[in-house]
Amino acid sequence: MAVDPRQVVAGFLTLSMFVMLGNMIKHDHFSSPGNELGLEATAAEFNTMKLDDNAEMDNINTGGVENLMDADEEVKPCWVKPSPKTQPANGFVTFSLTMGPEYHISQITDAVVVARYLGATLVLPDIRGTELGNKRKFQDMYSVDKFVRSLDGVVEVVEELPDEVSAKKPALIRVPNRVTQSFITDTIQPMFQTNNYLRLAIIFPSVSLRPRETNNKDLDATACLAMFTGLELKHEYSEVARKMSDKLKEISKKSDGKVLAIDLRTDLLEKKGCKTTRGARRKGCYNTDEVLGFLRTVGFSANTTIYLTETWWHKDLDDLKEEFPNTYTKDDIIPSENKGEFLKSSNADLARALDLEICSQSDVFVPAIAGLFYGHVTGKRIASGRTQILVPQSSSSSQASDYISTYISSKNHLAYKCYC
Repeated sequence: MAVDPRQVVAGFLTLSMFVMLGNMIKHDHFSSPGNELGLEATAAEFNTMKLDDNAEMDNINTGGVENLMDADEEVKPCWVKPSPKTQPANGFVTFSLTMGPEYHISQITDAVVVARYLGATLVLPDIRGTELGNKRKFQDMYSVDKFVRSLDGVVEVVEELPDEVSAKKPALIRVPNRVTQSFITDTIQPMFQTNNYLRLAIIFPSVSLRPRETNNKDLDATACLAMFTGLELKHEYSEVARKMSDKLKEISKKSDGKVLAIDLRTDLLEKKGCKTTRGARRKGCYNTDEVLGFLRTVGFSANTTIYLTETWWHKDLDDLKEEFPNTYTKDDIIPSENKGEFLKSSNADLARALDLEICSQSDVFVPAIAGLFYGHVTGKRIASGRTQILVPQSSSSSQASDYISTYISSKNHLAYKCYC
């Protein structure tokens, strides 16, 4: 029986795509911190802590914590909206959102920057979950109106490809996150000039959000616009996040405390990227006991209301709950009518979107896990002036200010190129 060469090629391409996706996931989430392109450039903040399990909270001065939580900053955009394009769009750029909302923000930003530079029309992406075949439309999760309005005059956006274009095959290109102008001009633009229909596969060799030098103010402004104003949950989903935040605030007022959000997920603790490396110099994650020791060291009040990014309660959280009774997971505070949609495993990206919103709006944020979620929560907090972000590290100091994220203390987050 003869073998059709086209079937062989198609099979090879399909296999290649699965291998590429596997490598993306592996490097995105748990690259070795010893590697130049590790969990993130700020991984040095996540050093091993030496904790005194017998520390008494009553013996610690909590004034530093209270002062920190009341110190919001006033910021304003340092950029102006890019000037409207005068030439009609020529060609189309397509892509998909994958791996969760913290990745969606970066993927949207890169796609908008590429489309702006090429003068191409951007097609609304679909959203693909971690399970095979789990796919939804952009408008199923995000506000199309907000996205299109934010890019009005900057990049043309359409919901679907014209029939005559969709019948063709796009040129597929792997694009490194935080795409540079040189990569666009050297690699993407020649392919676009040959085939005016591109599909971007945005990969993450690094998840650092430190700023870097560029000389194209138009693309810098485009990136700021896309990252901080383009992507917004659709109204009914943002309302769920608002209700959860309001419930946490209500609890904190009754106990005369504050809301502390901690990105803590016990399911990740056995993963390779959470293990200590380099002779215990770096860690990718902190477990419940280590976080509890950190909270004792800094001197958080037992009245503090704590939101954990855990979905369900885990027995490893019991000691934290004993010392901080007002500790809650998503299952504890999400409106009952929304549990069925947000808490099932196939909708993990929706649950993570709630975490992103709540962690961005809390009085204080503690990232116990390195990665892009920490980076984008920090960016959203910088944009809103909520710079109270404490990162666990090895120190005997009880002053909260000594644990401020270097993204904040050194102003080395790219958000500071957009807001000042």
